[in-house]
Amino acid sequence: MTPIWLKQTPTGIKLSLHCQPGAKVTKVVGLHAGCLKISLQAPAVENKANEMLLAWLAKQLKIPQKQIQLLTGQSSKIKCVEIWGSITPEQIAQTLTPT
Repeated sequence: MTPIWLKQTPTGIKLSLHCQPGAKVTKVVGLHAGCLKISLQAPAVENKANEMLLAWLAKQLKIPQKQIQLLTGQSSKIKCVEIWGSITPEQIAQTLTPT
């Protein structure tokens, strides 16, 4: 079953994320209002949290960072990112689902 925060689209896979900048460590912390909640080590200044989020997602999913795009939520805690390439929704869900 596909998680509520993950959606296959004609162009790629969209993730609904709730990001919490300024945390001690960057990690998935659970679910929040239908979004995957991620704590980010970077502060919410000068786009640092967004840059860290995209770099962290690329590393976790083992894909090039250019295959991830921040669609919405540039200056919000609620973000929508799109991922494309050879990765499947199942692989993303398996990698990012909180344990």
